[in-house]
Amino acid sequence: MAHGALRGTPDDRAEPREEVYHRTRATLADRRQLSVLIVNISASGLMLRSDATVAVGEWIRVWLPGVGEMTAAVRWALGGRIGCQFDQAIPASRLHAVLGALSR
Repeated sequence: MAHGALRGTPDDRAEPREEVYHRTRATLADRRQLSVLIVNISASGLMLRSDATVAVGEWIRVWLPGVGEMTAAVRWALGGRIGCQFDQAIPASRLHAVLGALSR
């Protein structure tokens, strides 16, 4: 298989993610409100679980403690799991606070 052939899959990440289980809310571009579970997160993205149907390429806003609302692009969606890449990374100075709040 050629390098990059799995682009856009759950295992195609630029950095490792921290496992967390945190319920929060999200808003889709059409203003639908979702209850989501954050399963893992890094400075540049996260994976959510939700029963809602979302499309790859759709924009979503997710509420994170310590930084507030973050905008992210849906990179993949499969079986209730949604992989997202933040529009702007969580600042390194805030990442520990976010992780601490998510693991409570």
